Amino acid sequence: MQFIAAFELRDFLDTVVSLSVAFVLGTIIGAERQYRQRSAGLRTNVLVCVGAAVFVDIAMRLHGADGAVRVLANVVTGIGFLGAGVIMKEGINIRGLNTAATLWASAAVGACAGTDRVAEAVLATLMILACNTLLRPLVNRINRIPIDESVSEMIYEVRVVAENGHVEEARKALFAELKRVNYPVADIDLDSSAEDTTEIVATLVSSSVVASELNSAIDSLRALRGVSHAGWEASTSE
Repeated sequence: MQFIAAFELRDFLDTVVSLSVAFVLGTIIGAERQYRQRSAGLRTNVLVCVGAAVFVDIAMRLHGADGAVRVLANVVTGIGFLGAGVIMKEGINIRGLNTAATLWASAAVGACAGTDRVAEAVLATLMILACNTLLRPLVNRINRIPIDESVSEMIYEVRVVAENGHVEEARKALFAELKRVNYPVADIDLDSSAEDTTEIVATLVSSSVVASELNSAIDSLRALRGVSHAGWEASTSE
């Protein structure tokens, strides 16, 4: 059997240490994610961490450092696809970026363990935990600071709800009013999910606006026949 001929106890014990380190550190990272009820929790982070360690460890044993480097490049690419699976887009909002980044970092920890860089793996784990825990209060504090829309890049949407028989009229009026106040439209969508009305959503090209100018356009749109609602909203671009 090839197994008997190729088996070396010292190399096997080295692999046991590498994978055990990856398992423990992946568990630590995953436990924090599981506690916060993220989509990629304990088991996912452990699997990513141990899987990366296995690939890099076996490459080291078969082809040395050169083999490990080639596998590392493919691990980084592969985890990128896995991370894309936990990113969700809800309207103009994107969720899951931090979870995807944590998975990517877990793979890096596993790669360190697979190349027997245990100290580096531990250090990376501590950095990941610090990012996901210690920086959270700072993030919350920054998020509570009122946004100065005059200096921040924002996404502005103008929404008009019109009766189905007046949609085309409302759409043309929306373009005309936004053109009048010098806010060109980048994109426009129609949502016909309601039975009798359609929502027209116009995304502006501008990343900053003067509220009074948009309000002037909204007032004109509200006065149109068949329009039941008109308004605008802003959200951050990232």
